[in-house]
Amino acid sequence: MTRAMVDDLMVQQQIKAPHKKWKHMVGVMCLNLTYRKHVKIILPKLFARYPNPKAYLRGRLKTQQQILKPLGMWEVRSRRIRKMTEEYLRWDGRDASELHGIGKYGSDSYQIFFNNFVPPNVQDKELKKYIDNMCR
Repeated sequence: MTRAMVDDLMVQQQIKAPHKKWKHMVGVMCLNLTYRKHVKIILPKLFARYPNPKAYLRGRLKTQQQILKPLGMWEVRSRRIRKMTEEYLRWDGRDASELHGIGKYGSDSYQIFFNNFVPPNVQDKELKKYIDNMCR
C-alpha cells in the first residue's frame, strides 16, 4: 500500500530519490490546475507503478490515465507527462522550461529545489511561502 504525502510540506519537499528530478517534473505537471491535496494522494501511487522515466514510457497510457483520473484532465495530463518524459531522457538538466509542459512555476521550482537559486519574480504563493520560510 502506498501512503499519501503529508499536508504540511510542499510536494517538491517529499519526492524521494532515485530519479528525483524526473519525479519533480511529474509532480509539477500534476499540480497544474488541481488541488495539491489530491496530488499528494496520487503521486505515490503513480511512482510506485512507474518509479523512473523509462518505466513510465514502457507503461500503458490507459493505465496511466486511470491513475491520473482523480486529478482531472487525465488524458491531456498523461500525454503531456509522456512527452515531457521523452524529452527528459535527452535533457541537459539546465533549463526546466525547455521540457514540454514545464512553465514558470516548474522552472522556478526546479531552480529553488535543485540549483539552490531563488529566481527573481517568483509568483506562486506556495513557492513564495517556502522561500520566506527558508530565509528565516
